[in-house]
Amino acid sequence: MKKQIVKWLLTIEVLFCFYLTNDFTVNANAAPLEDSSQQVDVKDKPAEDLTDLRGGPENSERERQTPVDLRILQQRYPDVFFLQGASDQNQVALTFDDGPDPRFTNEVLDVLNQYDVPATFFLLGSRAAAYPEIVTRIQNEGHVIGNHTYFHPNLVDEADLGTLEQEVIRTEDELYDMIGYRTHLFRPPYGFLYDELVEQLARMNYSVIGWTVDSLDWQEDPPEVIASNVLDIMHPGAIILMHDGAERDGDRTNTIESLHQIIPTLQQQGYEFVTVPELLNIPFEK
Repeated sequence: MKKQIVKWLLTIEVLFCFYLTNDFTVNANAAPLEDSSQQVDVKDKPAEDLTDLRGGPENSERERQTPVDLRILQQRYPDVFFLQGASDQNQVALTFDDGPDPRFTNEVLDVLNQYDVPATFFLLGSRAAAYPEIVTRIQNEGHVIGNHTYFHPNLVDEADLGTLEQEVIRTEDELYDMIGYRTHLFRPPYGFLYDELVEQLARMNYSVIGWTVDSLDWQEDPPEVIASNVLDIMHPGAIILMHDGAERDGDRTNTIESLHQIIPTLQQQGYEFVTVPELLNIPFEK
């Protein structure tokens, strides 16, 4: 009888150990599957209404051609075309192009809030129409909004004053319905313009805003490279070009990360961040 009891106890113990081992194995295998299903690449974030850049991706266009140099246009039209502010004050302006982009703009705004930094956003009319809530947030958080055309065409390739006027006015009307003023600031896609286009913008009562510090973030280099592109050539009065929007397969994650290096470093160096109209002492609305 005693041997029978021992035999039953051993059987129960073996079965119990097998159950624990099997349960542990199943849970161990299931855990990573559950975690991996929660990992979403930033490029896969939903953006169903995101219009693509009509003139093509930033990298291919910027590397393909060089129209009239921005410095030449500034010299020819000093009352219309601006590249930088006064060099005797430690003020700089952060600017962002191609938004609003639901994948990245809100995260850019989060970083700016974290450091209490104002910026100037040059928005596409088509994307503003698709994401008005982001436009409202940009305005409510104290940033300035400018015009970056409706569909982001290459205005030099188009070579048509009618296209420029249509793109700009349509965006101006779209933004006016959201922010309550007609913006006075314009930045051309890719920074591409020529004399006749600048003259047309002047007739439309726009100030054209270029830059002196290009982050080259559209190349999607690591954050430290983007930060170095900015910090290595920083100067008082700089207008800094960055992007909160991208083409459908583009990624501005590294841009967002680079801001955590750029902003505190410049603040420690004594720079004050201001909006473009503050830096240039020009109106932001017509």
